[in-house]
Amino acid sequence: MTSNSVARGYDTEENVPLAGYATVAATFVASLATFAVVVRRRGVSLPERVPPYDLLLLGAATYKTSRLLTKDKITAFLRAPFTRRQEDTTAGEVMDEPKGDGLRLAVGDLLSCPFCATAWTAGGLVATYAVAPRAARLVCAGFGAMTLADWLQYAWTWTQEKAEG
Repeated sequence: MTSNSVARGYDTEENVPLAGYATVAATFVASLATFAVVVRRRGVSLPERVPPYDLLLLGAATYKTSRLLTKDKITAFLRAPFTRRQEDTTAGEVMDEPKGDGLRLAVGDLLSCPFCATAWTAGGLVATYAVAPRAARLVCAGFGAMTLADWLQYAWTWTQEKAEG
């Protein structure tokens, strides 16, 4: 059974790039495995636990980096080979839709979905935290500050709209 017939059997409405998804997932798993092997061979001592404060920083930074990657106008150059602009939305964000087929479509799906990109951005941030916690905290604090600033911008806009009626 070919991957196209499996995809048609999976979703009759569209051609789902299952082989592309498998390639993307395999790349993620291979990256994690490579990281684990390198860390072990170099004798890096991994943290025994992640304190709640660091988890909050990692979470806020993961949220922001996934949105920067998938929604920000400025990062459109990264998405352009795999997506096309569907519309401009609020707060400098855009809606892109995947284009192409196979692996290109699968990568487009990843780069247009902040929820999908979260695993990748979290993986990078957590890997950095594991080998260089101080540097990771600093980077995460920067992205966390951006997240807080976004929420304050929304709160200000909401307050302003309520005051104006």
